[in-house]
Amino acid sequence: MKIEFKQEGTKLQQLVDAFSVAIRQGQYRMGDSLPSINHLSMVNHVSRDTVFKVYMELRRRGLVDSTSTKGYYVNGAVNKVLMLLDTFSPFKDVLYNSFASNLPKNYSIDLLFHHYNLRMFESVINDSLGRYSMYVIMNFNNDRIGDVLKKIDLGKLLILDWGKYKAETYPYVCQDFDVELYNSLASGLSQIRKYRKMVMWLPDSSPHPRSSVKWFRRFCTDHGIDCLVADRLSANDVKPETAYLVVPQKELVEMVKFCRIKRLKLGNDVGLIGYNDMPIYEISENGITVISTDFEQMGKQAAKFVSTRQKVKEIIPTRLIIRGTL
Repeated sequence: MKIEFKQEGTKLQQLVDAFSVAIRQGQYRMGDSLPSINHLSMVNHVSRDTVFKVYMELRRRGLVDSTSTKGYYVNGAVNKVLMLLDTFSPFKDVLYNSFASNLPKNYSIDLLFHHYNLRMFESVINDSLGRYSMYVIMNFNNDRIGDVLKKIDLGKLLILDWGKYKAETYPYVCQDFDVELYNSLASGLSQIRKYRKMVMWLPDSSPHPRSSVKWFRRFCTDHGIDCLVADRLSANDVKPETAYLVVPQKELVEMVKFCRIKRLKLGNDVGLIGYNDMPIYEISENGITVISTDFEQMGKQAAKFVSTRQKVKEIIPTRLIIRGTL
């Protein structure tokens, strides 16, 4: 194999990438012998030590093995995928399991979390460059592509869950936090009208897109509903004849506790809507009403992109799932 080296990246990394692509595309099949260290060194005008390090990296990735009689040969075309999510939660577990179960068997996944720590996010991306065949990444924020992501080959990157990227060239499978929020609330208007007021509880520290506030207020204004957006609430702030849209899971649990303290019945005295469905919501408090996207479908679409390399730009629909608390 002779390659034309580019200015970007080391010769070692470019050789590793070239062999990885050739193996994944079937140019070298399982069991095929690879060029000798001496031959590859001479053809590409690199040192034997560089070629040795190339084969050691391919071996570390599970693509190459060696014996004393056969030399280096293709061990298998395992495709490594980096899936970088924000934080762990039950609905992210649904997303991951759907993604993993819809990939072919010759794919392996490294699942990592950045926890909304920018330094960690950038460090994980920088350390991963050239080590994976595909990248499925939940971006650091909802409004723009992180600069570090531009280091990843466009054909290998899928933006997941977060993103207003309709004008971008990046493939994405995301949810919408704006118009879909409005439409979800509108679908439950008859139940919401049972209450005189609506409160959105969204702490300032929450990474949830702030643009949702605008669309929440627009919904309330359009339908003549008195509304409030709160950074924090206590039990004393919880009033009857009010519906609460509580975005973070921790605050939703607090809201249930507040209602118990004040002996307010959910779905009667007080309305409660959570965000992002999870199995426990189906059986808690006679069922907790939620606004949620289909994370199983999101995982399936991400797996389809990774396995076929066909570009995708898809917003997974969001809907209101009405249960006992509304």
